Amino acid sequence: MTIDFPNTASDILPDDHGNAILVGRVWDPRVSGPTPVVVDQGNLRDISKLAPTISQLLERDDLVSQLRNPSGFPLVGTLDDVAAASKPGAGSQTLHLLSPNDLQAIKASGVTFVASLLERVIEEQARGDASKADLIRTEITGIIGDDLSQIEPGSKKAADIKEVLIAKGAWSQYLEVGIGPDAEIFTKSPPMSAVGHGAHVGLHPISNWNNPEPEVVLAVSSKGKIVGATLGNDVNLRDVEGRSALLLGKAKDNNGSCAIGPFIRIFDGNFTLETVKQADLKMAVDGQDGYHLDAGSSMSQISRSPESLAAQAYGKHHQYPDGFMLFLGTMFAPTDDRGGKGKGFTHEMGDLVTISTPCLGKLCNQVERSDTIAPWTFGITALMTNLAARGLL
Repeated sequence: MTIDFPNTASDILPDDHGNAILVGRVWDPRVSGPTPVVVDQGNLRDISKLAPTISQLLERDDLVSQLRNPSGFPLVGTLDDVAAASKPGAGSQTLHLLSPNDLQAIKASGVTFVASLLERVIEEQARGDASKADLIRTEITGIIGDDLSQIEPGSKKAADIKEVLIAKGAWSQYLEVGIGPDAEIFTKSPPMSAVGHGAHVGLHPISNWNNPEPEVVLAVSSKGKIVGATLGNDVNLRDVEGRSALLLGKAKDNNGSCAIGPFIRIFDGNFTLETVKQADLKMAVDGQDGYHLDAGSSMSQISRSPESLAAQAYGKHHQYPDGFMLFLGTMFAPTDDRGGKGKGFTHEMGDLVTISTPCLGKLCNQVERSDTIAPWTFGITALMTNLAARGLL
């Protein structure tokens, strides 16, 4: 079965793209490197003279005014052409979309939605064995219920529940970060490693129980200011993390395991953090075998505010000189059986994952093994060398 990628501008742009300020990056074969771009009425324009990296671009206080009327910047190409070329295997001779971030640290928040909190507890109790998931789910919800949405993380009520669960032997490290005072903030992947719309996402070959995680991703400046948002897929290996929390790095950070895009939408009068807080994400998984899954994640059900998560990542305790991207977590709880009765969802090679929301557009990627997709070869040193050769540093 052949699965087609969304391959036109209208397929991947926000519904109100005519009123949106959208920035991103393309691989530009004319300069053998990445070029920052802004979307301008179906065209992509080169804004490298404004800032050679997206990281530097997002530091500008005059960003909105500089990009409000982008017609004066050099034309790179039409978004229709670039979107059509943005697909797995797009090579260095093809103009195609990259992830819209570059030098920023890539951080992620975990267990920020109650719906996924219980699934993380189940992963832990199953020790990575998907066949035990259904039974454990029944046992755990029998003790703690399946609705923790009224519990404010870090509150006295949360502390009281913790005491009861400890007494029953049912407390979990996931409940600790889900309803305790400290959020889970971890490093998802290194700067420059994220893939963009149309690229392969990768699964480590040791994993047999895994899933996509559709999320909103904040773009935060070096001063801790949230300046925009985009979409992300925090690819997750449930069996690996379930075996041990100390394997989180192996479960989360692999070749192609972090997808971000298609563009960062800059906050302005038409789009704000309040818009993000009301966003409803949709996700579809389409398999080569005809399998189809629809799922969703509503930001209105997040248990910690985006501002509080950003504040736990950044402050006097930790700075990010190049800014950071922050995945906000997901409520997607993959319980639909695919790999066998009671095992829940898991990927098959060739799956197409589509994540979308009207205010941010659509991010699509195809699933393959992380050891067979294109290796990550263009890092910070290559970027600096390339920008210097172009006279942009």
